[in-house]
Amino acid sequence: MSENYRIEKDSLGEMQVPAAALYGAQTQRAVMNFPVSGMRPYPAFVWAQAVVKRAAAEVNCDLGLLDAELAKAIIAAADEVIAGKHTDQFVVDPFQAGAGTSHNMNLNEVIANRANQILGFELTDPKKPVSPNDHVNMAQSTNDTIPTAIRLGCLWRLPELMAAIDDLADALEQKAAEFDDVVKSGRTHLQDAVPVRLGQEFAAYALAVRNDMERIETAANRIRRLGIGGTATGSGLNAHPEYHQRMIAKLSEITGHELRSSGNLFESMQNMGDAADFSASMRALCITLVRIANDFRLLSSGPTTGLDEIRLPAVQPGSSIMPGKVNPVLAEMLNMACFHVQGNDFAVSLATQAGQLELNVMMPIIAHNLFEMMHVLIGAMNAFTTKCVVGLTANREKAYGWLAKNPILVTALNPAIGYLNGAAVAKESLATGKSIKEVVIEKGLLEAETVDELLDVRAMTEGGIMAGGGGGGG
Repeated sequence: MSENYRIEKDSLGEMQVPAAALYGAQTQRAVMNFPVSGMRPYPAFVWAQAVVKRAAAEVNCDLGLLDAELAKAIIAAADEVIAGKHTDQFVVDPFQAGAGTSHNMNLNEVIANRANQILGFELTDPKKPVSPNDHVNMAQSTNDTIPTAIRLGCLWRLPELMAAIDDLADALEQKAAEFDDVVKSGRTHLQDAVPVRLGQEFAAYALAVRNDMERIETAANRIRRLGIGGTATGSGLNAHPEYHQRMIAKLSEITGHELRSSGNLFESMQNMGDAADFSASMRALCITLVRIANDFRLLSSGPTTGLDEIRLPAVQPGSSIMPGKVNPVLAEMLNMACFHVQGNDFAVSLATQAGQLELNVMMPIIAHNLFEMMHVLIGAMNAFTTKCVVGLTANREKAYGWLAKNPILVTALNPAIGYLNGAAVAKESLATGKSIKEVVIEKGLLEAETVDELLDVRAMTEGGIMAGGGGGGG
C-alpha cells in the first residue's frame, strides 16, 4: 500500500482505494469497471438514497435490530449526505451495473466509513464497527432501495419543476392581458384565416402549459407509491414484518411528502410503469413547449421579410458575420432542451419495457434520465420565462397591417352574401388589390354602412353571427 492508497476488502478480495476516500472496495471496482461517460449521479439520486439509509437505520434501531450507537452514527453520517456534504465521494458512472448495485454500495460505503469516523475510528482501522452491508444496508436490497430512491428523487425536485411551469404560465397569462387589444390575422395551414387577438393566442399558450402541469401532478401522485421492504424479489426476506409500513411512515416524516404503500412489493420491483408515466408527462409538456417556441420564432420572424408581429428581447448578437442580426435564441434553446428531454423519455420507455421476471435491471439509466429531464426542463423554462416571455412586446402596427390586407375578412360577410359570393369577392380583392369593402360595394352586394358594421374586426374575434346576417345565400 502506498501513501496515496489504503486497502479495503469486499467479497471478491482486496482493493486499493484512495487513502482519503470515504467509499470502499465495491465503489472502486465500479469506477474501474465503468469508465463510460465521465458523468456522476445527479444530486437527487444521492439525496434520495441517503434518505432511505437514514430512515432504515432509525426503523431498524426502533425494531431492536440495529445497535443504538451504530444507528446514531449512521443517521448522523446520512444527514451529512442529505445536507449536501461529501458530494465528491459519489463517483459511479450512471452507466453501471444493472439494478444500481454500484450506486447503492457507493452510498452504503460512504455512510459506513463516515459513521466510523464519527465513532472515532480511522478509515484504516480493521476494527471499525460499522459495516456497509450488515448495518447501513440492513433489511435492504438494491432492488427495493433504488426504485424507492428514484421515486423520492423525483418528488424532491417536483416543487422546482412545478414552480417553473407555473411561472411560465403566469408570464404567458400576463402577456395575454397585455395584448388583448391587438387584433391580428389568424392563420391556419400557415395561410390567412379569420381575425384573432394576440391576447387570445397567448391565453391559449398559458392554458396548454397549465394542462401539462396537471398531467405531471397526476403522474407524480403515482410516484408516491413505495415498495421499500421488498428486499431482493418482493418477498421481504431479511426485513422485519413491520419494516415496510414503518419505512413509509419514516420516509414521509423525513421528506415531508405524503407517501404510501404500493400495495404489492413484487410489482414494485418488476414494474417501472410509474416512472415511465411520469417521464411521459414531461414529454407531453415538451411537445407543448416546442410548439410555443416555434410559434414565437414564426411570429417574430423577419423583421423586414417575416411576420414581425412580436418582438423578442435582444439578449445577444445573432451572427458572427451579419452586423445587427438578432436571433430568437431563447426559443431555439427551448427547442433543443425539449428535443433532448424527449430523447430521455424514449430511453426511459425502452428501459422500462426491458424489465424481466422479478426485477428491472435497467433502473440506473431510468433514474439518470428522469433526473436529467427534470434538471434540463427546470433550467430551460426558467431561462425562457425570465429572458424571453417577460420582455417580449407586440408590434401592433405590423399586426394591424397584415390584417388589413387579409382577404379572409370576407368570411364575416358570409351570412349576408353567401359563401360563393364571398369567394368571388376574395379572389377579386387578391387580383386587383382592392379592399373587401370596395369589391362588395362595386358588386352591389351590400351597402357601405352594412359592410362597415360587419367588418368590425374586434367583434369578429368574439365569435357568433355578425349583425345583419341572415342566410347562407348563394
